[in-house]
Amino acid sequence: MIVESYQRYLRMTGAEMDLDQFMEIIGFRAAGAPLRIARAVDRWFDEPASDRERAIKALIDQHRSSMIARLEKELFTQRKRLVDAERKLAAKPTKAATESARIAGDKIEKARRDLPLYTGDAPTPLDGRIFPFTYAPVVIQDGDRRLLRLARYHCRQQGSAAEIDRKFPGLYNARRDNLQKYWRNQFGHTHALMLCESFYENVDRDGRNAVLHFTPRPAATMLVACVYSSWTGAEGNLLSFAAITDEPPPEVAATGHDRMIISIRPENVERWLTPQGRSPQELQDILEDRQASYYEHELQAA
Repeated sequence: MIVESYQRYLRMTGAEMDLDQFMEIIGFRAAGAPLRIARAVDRWFDEPASDRERAIKALIDQHRSSMIARLEKELFTQRKRLVDAERKLAAKPTKAATESARIAGDKIEKARRDLPLYTGDAPTPLDGRIFPFTYAPVVIQDGDRRLLRLARYHCRQQGSAAEIDRKFPGLYNARRDNLQKYWRNQFGHTHALMLCESFYENVDRDGRNAVLHFTPRPAATMLVACVYSSWTGAEGNLLSFAAITDEPPPEVAATGHDRMIISIRPENVERWLTPQGRSPQELQDILEDRQASYYEHELQAA
């Protein structure tokens, strides 16, 4: 669950928004690219204050209009499918008609749930939640500028084939014990921060998957250490990142989960974002020196 307020990014890290890069990514989505961007980011442009912000707001509105049309079409299609399936079931119950009715009902429910996200402006509890392959704001150091850019939450290293996304779907996390091996081209070179309020983990509950929501206590913004890569290939350019994970504290381990993102201390932000010339040991020491929090949890889904 990322921090939703841009002002907090500015206050905590001093990062300025890279509006040109935001416009590029949001523009790709408006043109039809299947990009997912946290809704909280779209809301940053609800009241644009400059020409570039107004241009970004226009692209967001274009995307919203496209999604409304798509969802309304989906509702029409699935309602017709449901009526047809129910007619067949009334005449002669079959497995195929039963399955068609079930699928149509599920898709209708999803479209109804999603439509208010594009027709309304009211915040929702999930505006800041991201999933793997979602684009989220990350703080990086670009020369003497500290910037907030949108990056995909699943890291594709430069030089890798695009197919690696499907082959290794877990590359949204970078294990700390693998930083100087698999992630050696990023660790010590391209570091980032993701600001979070809380996080989710999947755990086994008697053979079934359960989603647990962890929140730091006392409440505090988590400064999540990340690595990123700028990838260029035949498909274009991609900025993507992975959150570094390590062994969890006892209260997280007790829930049945064996990994956790690393939240560094505010006084270490400068050193983490400027890793060039620092030894691997100094950088590992930053990862070891974490914010002292207790992580409460609640069952989100099962």
